[in-house]
Amino acid sequence: MIAGLSRAINTLLAPILALTALLLILFTYLAPTLMLSTQVALLTVKSSTALTSSGSNTSVDGPAVFLGALGSCSRSSSETAVNCTVPSVSPSYDLSVLPSNAPDLLDAPTETTPVFIAISLALTVIFLFMFTFTAHRAHLGKAGAMFERPQLQRATAWIGFMGFIIGITSFLVLFMWFTKAVDDFNDDIEKDGSDAPKLIAATSNGFIMVWVGYAFYAVPLVSSLSKLHVMTSGGKA
Repeated sequence: MIAGLSRAINTLLAPILALTALLLILFTYLAPTLMLSTQVALLTVKSSTALTSSGSNTSVDGPAVFLGALGSCSRSSSETAVNCTVPSVSPSYDLSVLPSNAPDLLDAPTETTPVFIAISLALTVIFLFMFTFTAHRAHLGKAGAMFERPQLQRATAWIGFMGFIIGITSFLVLFMWFTKAVDDFNDDIEKDGSDAPKLIAATSNGFIMVWVGYAFYAVPLVSSLSKLHVMTSGGKA
């Protein structure tokens, strides 16, 4: 029973989780400029009286900005069209819809961070295919013999590990960057009191998607690393 459960995890569950992880991370990376313009972002600035009126936490209709790794989208009100910047690994955020007295503290991350995320995604795609073919090598006939090679299984594990480490580290850098920007932005709004623009910044659901994605990614990665450990210990993967 244990052997059957282990086989099911390696051949069915792990590849599905790897694919789900890739999609979650990819969607977060492309949002909001290329897809999900108002649904997914790493940081949002919305109209609210939470910081300007004591005891109030009311959302109001007004400007909103959605920031991501490749650019930003914005709208002047809930009834107006959403305008997005051109996606770029060196993004420039369009904050023109915000009032002129809004704090100017929402800078784009350094260019290397989106580039490293792109590299991580490329490695994740390679890992997904290599891991899936390795897990199902018994069903591939003669072609499956290639995926029996220890060198290929070792390469699969290392590619998956590098994709995981580079990706999660890059998003952690973005998380710290945007968390600091949110704190500074909101602090400036609170200092100005009732004279400040009715805005509030917050890290958004994009980071939740990323953390869930990397939690899923860990399952096939651990499976692949376990096979590598068995091989280096003299066992059979």
